[in-house]
Amino acid sequence: MDELVREWTAQLLDSGNAAALIAGLVALVLVLNSTTWLPLRNVVTIAHEGGHAVVALLSGRKLNGIRLHSDTSGLTVSTGRSTGPGMVFTLLAGYPAVSLLGLGGAWLVTVDLAHVMLWGCVALLAAMLLAIRNAYGVLSILVTGGAAFAVSWFATPAWQALCGALLSWFLLFGGLRPIAELRRKRSRGRAPNSDADQLARLTGAPAGVWLTCWFLIGLVSLVLGARWLLLMPQV
Repeated sequence: MDELVREWTAQLLDSGNAAALIAGLVALVLVLNSTTWLPLRNVVTIAHEGGHAVVALLSGRKLNGIRLHSDTSGLTVSTGRSTGPGMVFTLLAGYPAVSLLGLGGAWLVTVDLAHVMLWGCVALLAAMLLAIRNAYGVLSILVTGGAAFAVSWFATPAWQALCGALLSWFLLFGGLRPIAELRRKRSRGRAPNSDADQLARLTGAPAGVWLTCWFLIGLVSLVLGARWLLLMPQV
């Protein structure tokens, strides 16, 4: 492990790309600071509910709608069997979706395709807008999509890469905090119908198993995404 850390450090120093490291530190502060986390958590909720929606459709369920709330919670409603693999995968998808989107964004930025990442965000948000069923949800999607569009349309390639890196870092860090928040809520008996508890009732595996699974996916995504981002083309 020490040798691996030394190798990555040497590669980072050789790349001379301090901007990527600064973007990561900024994203970490945004996630850890409660003042900034509360409004920005809407971005994480959008990714979370989008993950539920995509997997629901892929598993053959009918997507009835998505609601995003001002307290940064969300709800994705789909119709189909209340048991079975389709329901399990739909419930399973929300938390990992955030980290995996961050990982995908990190790869695109690293291979100098930040503009593809940004336009992909705009396209996904436009598609998600069709499923939104409340006014606050529409506002959240429009604000987030508008920001991605503005960067992709008006910013220089260097700024696109930097903004793409910042968003990727934010999703990678932001994918872990809600899991920790859910664990604390469950310990106080405040989340009896969480995704983890619903999965526990459907599969028989304890909710803690699903929380651990999500955390490990997020942690691996963070480590791999961090390696890619810290070695991205210099901006």
